Amino acid sequence: MGNEVVEALVNGGKATAGPPIGPALGPLGVNIGEVISQINSKTKDFVGMSVPVKIIVNTDDKSFKITVGTPPTSQLLIKEAKIKKGSSNPKTDFVADLKIEQVIKVSKMKEDALLGKENYHRVREVLGTCQSMGLMVEGKTAAETLVDVKNGAFKNKIDSGKTELTAEEIKEQAAEQVKMQEELKERRDEFLASAKEILAQNGSMSNKELRTTMTEAGIPMEIVNEIAPEEEKKAEGEEGKPAEEKKE
Repeated sequence: MGNEVVEALVNGGKATAGPPIGPALGPLGVNIGEVISQINSKTKDFVGMSVPVKIIVNTDDKSFKITVGTPPTSQLLIKEAKIKKGSSNPKTDFVADLKIEQVIKVSKMKEDALLGKENYHRVREVLGTCQSMGLMVEGKTAAETLVDVKNGAFKNKIDSGKTELTAEEIKEQAAEQVKMQEELKERRDEFLASAKEILAQNGSMSNKELRTTMTEAGIPMEIVNEIAPEEEKKAEGEEGKPAEEKKE
């Protein structure tokens, strides 16, 4: 009969014999328990994330092969940084500070999906994603660390594929994370207060003028949208009579 392919999205390390995998594999006569065991083994590093898997079943001898996709680089970095999302203002607001080992780890997890042929180049790709997410690396902006890598910094760690952090490094990173989140909250509160002050002092302005004034004052768009939401554009013909009735 040949091969049958079953594709599914599973929770990393927590796949079960229930839907969608179990019912799809049942008619193929394969050992479902063994399939689930292998899927969970292969996806254990992706706990808390949705992972695409493909199960290729030989319906003649009931053997099977499992291939595992990987979540986007951004999701893997979010997991490493222990944050909910990247920064909405990545050039100014930094949400976490990663170690180079964590960048190397993500580059290895995405090895088959990244363009670089060597880990050195894949690390640089991941650093580019860090930059777009507002993630610092080794106490610097990702852009600065990228320059350091190009100049030979962390060469031994990258060449050896080092991915583990010491207990002390993990502790220091957790403390730094708390500090960064507190600073972000203080910064947001300051912007929020400034936006409210502009609103109070310029009550006669149109919404568009208020948004422009806030933006020119350097207030992030996220807060501008919160204080002075952008007005929805009216549909054609909405003002006055319907469009078709305006024709004379």
